[in-house]
Amino acid sequence: MKRRNFLRAAVVGAGVTAFGNRLSGAALAAPAQNGPSPYGALQAADANGIQLPAGFTSRVIARSGQKVASTGYTWHSAPDGGAVFADGGGWIYVSNSEITPGGGASAVKFDASGNITGAHRVLANTRQNCAGGKTPWNTWLSCEEIDLGFVYECQPNGPASAAVQRPAMGKFKHEAAAADPVRKVVYLTEDTTDGCLYRFVPTTWGDLSAGTLQVLKAGTATSGSFTWANVPDPDGSPTATRNQVSGAKRFNGGEGLHYANDTAWFTTKGDNRVWQLNLTSSTYELAYDDSLVSPGSAPLTGVDNVTGSSSGDLYVAEDGGNMEICVITPNDIVAPFLRITGQSSSEICGPAFTPAGNRLYFSSQRGTSGSSSGGITYEVTGPFRS
Repeated sequence: MKRRNFLRAAVVGAGVTAFGNRLSGAALAAPAQNGPSPYGALQAADANGIQLPAGFTSRVIARSGQKVASTGYTWHSAPDGGAVFADGGGWIYVSNSEITPGGGASAVKFDASGNITGAHRVLANTRQNCAGGKTPWNTWLSCEEIDLGFVYECQPNGPASAAVQRPAMGKFKHEAAAADPVRKVVYLTEDTTDGCLYRFVPTTWGDLSAGTLQVLKAGTATSGSFTWANVPDPDGSPTATRNQVSGAKRFNGGEGLHYANDTAWFTTKGDNRVWQLNLTSSTYELAYDDSLVSPGSAPLTGVDNVTGSSSGDLYVAEDGGNMEICVITPNDIVAPFLRITGQSSSEICGPAFTPAGNRLYFSSQRGTSGSSSGGITYEVTGPFRS
């Protein structure tokens, strides 16, 4: 059974590519199941230790503690969540640093041919910057994954001094963010075993300095309807934001988050699930659950960061598992797209496509060393579906 509203490509204003919802109100569909990848089988590992489908190639963009290409900039430790921004004829890849102290985020600049032309810091002196999200006005939201953590709004072209703390978006253990230009809100995940899903409603769209933080309310089932309720004290002290609203739905370790065409997808690592919010009908359901996969064993475990492509596919990175990025297709098939070998003590972070959709960036947070100082950031190029 095809998911009734799964990932149908569209392009909306301000250069934002959206993937999602066609219909609403139809019967719920079963979560994604094992099946053949649209790209075929993975080939033998390449010189970078990455198994890819035929026709795809990888290159190393940056290594923690080393200069980025011919620039004078040293790449940060523990690269995590990231996004790509158009930059004239080229683009910029922004990546968080999940360390404390230090944290922050850095960026690599590319020209129209994909050559590296520069690298720089966009955020400094923060803590445990895990994931985040891109805004329609082309800023990067970098989230602190600590108790009473903040969201910081950063400029992809820097400098770090231009980054601004956004306390109105709540103080909690932030993970990821995703902007919804239709409802003019920003969704936020919380990385705790009893975490919640939030949305921030800015007083003025495009200005995150003031607004209302809300939490999702729903029953305990894996599907149903939901509502939003205001969080009385976004500062989260002395009572944590997740404990301020009766009936707030709990999620086991909120991770990656992706918005597209009236639909939001987010992952929960504690139960290896991908959730789908159908925003026009205010209903939710499971898009993937590793315990419900049949036949055979689940290809996707340790679910983490998530992004979408112009074909309408979801790409979900693993924290652990087989160190894979798996694809979930519009036909509800889940299969490995790539696998990193020899890095079992790491995790895959920050998958993001270029505006043209023909290059995918991501990082192995701890690389071959298993240490945050050993992170590696990659680019994969090839015949991605369009």
